[in-house]
Amino acid sequence: MKSIIASLGALAAATQVAAHGYVASALIGGTNYTGYLPYTDPYYSPPPERIIRAIPGNGPVTDMSLIDIQCNGWSDGGVIGSSPAPLYATPAPAGSTVTLQWTDWPDTHIGPIITYMAKVPSGSSVTSWLPGTSAVWFKIDEAGLDLSTNTWAAIKLIADGNRYSFTIPASLAPGQYIIRHEIIALHSSYTYPGAQSYPSCIQIEVTGSGSVTPSGSNLVAFPGAYDGTTPGLVWPLWNPNNLQSGVAYPIPGPSLYFSGGSATSTTTARTSSTTTTTTKASSTTTTRGSTTTTTTTTTKASSTTTTPRTSTTTTTTKTSTTTGSSSVASAYAQCGGSGWTVCFWIYLHLQQRLLLAMRSKLNAQYLGNAKRSPRPAPDKAHRLSGILVDRKPAG
Repeated sequence: MKSIIASLGALAAATQVAAHGYVASALIGGTNYTGYLPYTDPYYSPPPERIIRAIPGNGPVTDMSLIDIQCNGWSDGGVIGSSPAPLYATPAPAGSTVTLQWTDWPDTHIGPIITYMAKVPSGSSVTSWLPGTSAVWFKIDEAGLDLSTNTWAAIKLIADGNRYSFTIPASLAPGQYIIRHEIIALHSSYTYPGAQSYPSCIQIEVTGSGSVTPSGSNLVAFPGAYDGTTPGLVWPLWNPNNLQSGVAYPIPGPSLYFSGGSATSTTTARTSSTTTTTTKASSTTTTRGSTTTTTTTTTKASSTTTTPRTSTTTTTTKTSTTTGSSSVASAYAQCGGSGWTVCFWIYLHLQQRLLLAMRSKLNAQYLGNAKRSPRPAPDKAHRLSGILVDRKPAG
């Protein structure tokens, strides 16, 4: 069975180029902006001006300690982090919806979708500001595993045409901001490093009459917010305990800074104690439970809101139904535990896809040869998987 696992890795590598993605465009304030296109933009002179910071390609970031985790990068290839873009989207009204169009996302790369923002300091410009390792990022939106349908956020993104929408907090103070948006793919997250982050940074100017400028202990840094011990980054996805319906997934990072900040319908239970803190603006109260998410809304005359700002994360070890096993899978067992049944079916699925791709390529080659040379005599040809292939090159 270990040979099957090795073959699975080879098959996954063979399809790796098509198995990644990035934000290709953004609809902000009623205007559609083309994103940074890593496979065409660098080859123009001068390069097109964008609102999304440059990325080296469609690959992931797996080392959460690198500056690459902030706005993308490829330090191993000499691309250290990202650089500011020359433009920004304006207006981006507080309370409005932002819709991001991703390139085709593979259905094997399931996981959460998370969005942060960072306010540009007074006297600086978003077209030149680099946050570095400062704790300036606050979470405004998150979507993980929807327990009501057992559907991951990345799968819902595919069903929605590779689009994802979220709301700029209505009470956010005007100014320039960076939006940090990411999908975290969990197909290799049985250990660290393993989870794959695909971050993009979008430059905007928020308009409106909001008055809240996020601050305090719930701001995080990138790098810094994630590491090998962050709940949700090591998640044996194919372990039977995690595959069964009703198992909550802990979304990485801090709690949402604003209540009601999510425009999505997906909710994920966190394993945490209930903690409340008073903030400045909003009229919605949200309470998270220990094993389920319960949301209640109360309208108050005052302008303060009780909203979760900090949480105490607890880790619960679940015992498999198989005697002597646990939810933490050892090497090779991450694909399904005892018997590796799930991994076997994934292997068959990927193998079938690879064979279909090979068949399509052979068909294309045969049709090309047929146009250039006469059809070979029947006794000089044979069939391979239903494809007519010449034994010798024509001519």
